[in-house]
Amino acid sequence: MENPELYIEALVFVSEQSIRVEEILYCLQATFERDFSKEEMNECLDSIKTKYSADNFAIELVNVNNGYQFLTKKNYHPVISLLQLQRSKKKLSQAALETLAIIAYKQPVTKTEVEQIRGVNCDYSIQKLLEKELIAINGKSESLGKPILYGTSPLFMDYFGINNIKELPNIKELTDNSTSIGEQQE
Repeated sequence: MENPELYIEALVFVSEQSIRVEEILYCLQATFERDFSKEEMNECLDSIKTKYSADNFAIELVNVNNGYQFLTKKNYHPVISLLQLQRSKKKLSQAALETLAIIAYKQPVTKTEVEQIRGVNCDYSIQKLLEKELIAINGKSESLGKPILYGTSPLFMDYFGINNIKELPNIKELTDNSTSIGEQQE
């Protein structure tokens, strides 16, 4: 029998987003025409993780968004950032970033609630975030007019390398006191 680890590596490699264990199991069982246990799957995944943890690989197997994905190791992030800066012509605007942050921390949230926090119209920003698939429509509110509710998408989770929203930094951790005026009282 061929090595299932190689098939798992191929599946993770070609997957645009993190691939769930159930998806891997389905593909392996259809290919090899036999059942694979979760224990056998976890042994294969652990073996792949160990293989790619070696220093001679620039990538590693990471559990992201309840699935697996190959990501570059942190040592290589500076050089990758340079490439992405060079290639990115259309980054998110400051307005889109602010809108995304509000949606991430307040979800599910309506457009009106986002606009009340930002103090400006958010139609364009929300449209761009939907197009980039960083946010998704999560249903409708029960309030008057039944406005659409927005939340972050699985792509948002993949992009930021988190498994759930609880892994976002606490807002207090993000505040920068370096621009405050006067002395800090304890």
